[in-house]
Amino acid sequence: MSYPKTVERIIDRAGPIECELLPRLIQVTETAAIAAAYQMGRGNKNFADQVAVAAMRRMLNKLDMRGIIKIGEGERDEAPMLYIGEQVGTGKGNLEVDIAVDPLEGTNLTADGIPGSVSVMAMAERGGIFHGPDIYMDKIVVGPDVVRYEEEHPGETIDLDAPVRHNLEIVAKALERSVEELVVVILDRPRHVQKITEIREAGARVKLVSDGDLMPGVSTAIRGSGIHMVMGAGGSGEAVLTAAAIKILGGKILARLVLPTVANGKSQNMINQEIEEKMPRLEKMGITLENLKDVLDTNKLVPGNDVIFSATAVTPGHFLREVNLFGGGDARVHTISMGSSGAVKFTDSIYIRDKRDTPLYL
Repeated sequence: MSYPKTVERIIDRAGPIECELLPRLIQVTETAAIAAAYQMGRGNKNFADQVAVAAMRRMLNKLDMRGIIKIGEGERDEAPMLYIGEQVGTGKGNLEVDIAVDPLEGTNLTADGIPGSVSVMAMAERGGIFHGPDIYMDKIVVGPDVVRYEEEHPGETIDLDAPVRHNLEIVAKALERSVEELVVVILDRPRHVQKITEIREAGARVKLVSDGDLMPGVSTAIRGSGIHMVMGAGGSGEAVLTAAAIKILGGKILARLVLPTVANGKSQNMINQEIEEKMPRLEKMGITLENLKDVLDTNKLVPGNDVIFSATAVTPGHFLREVNLFGGGDARVHTISMGSSGAVKFTDSIYIRDKRDTPLYL
């Protein structure tokens, strides 16, 4: 008698990175989130970030792997820990991985006790994550319904260079909604004033966020999240981390590197100065003034086949609960993790130092 073996087949699809490192990756982001949670609401964003980085680095260096930070806290001379190019792990075992990391996405949110901050990380096999500079990326993020619609309707695709209305209409068709029913998340920045106006004039609704558009990007691939699209220029690291999750979930991201001075409409003198300062580093990564404007899709940002992703909330999130501290080092955290096999987990973890002092409650 036959019976479905769907779960077995999904588990069998998991690569060595997913099998061996995803359970530990969850612990890495949860450790960093708990460390940051102790600084929640204290008004010191730099220290909150510092403790999250330190906790994450300690945990990474306990993993049997040879890891290289491809997206990190900045360049080596700007970040004391988890800088781009840093090698982490014990060096033991056969796993060689590229890593994208943001120990505390939304430092201001944590410092002020505002919803939306997370500790997040992605890994893939060597060469599986875009080695990007610490500048901006202009992007569009959509969920798997849009990808399916594009496949079924050749010629109707979202386009980073298309008018805002065009992209909204594609998403509306894919979701079988009206444009008026769409919600677009965008960072609340002066550089986005025109784009926000265009979104509203097209009839869609805008959800402004003060910081942290990474998890809204992931939310576009989760039905019921109430977020249908993310647009605008933000950190390149956040775009790559979004790409890791959105690739696993079947969604799509289009992005383009952009210098902050260009994105923010600064003077040509300031743009030239930034080009002079940053282009030598970008050229070492294979990025020139000629290809700087190339559109990077999901597979260019995360070309890996064995990709894992974990995000743990620090403050309340779009679909994750915040860290709860019980005292004495005990904590409860909520994490979303996933791998290329298609397995997605929502983990509710409780860390108890002494079970006699802290009984477990449902």
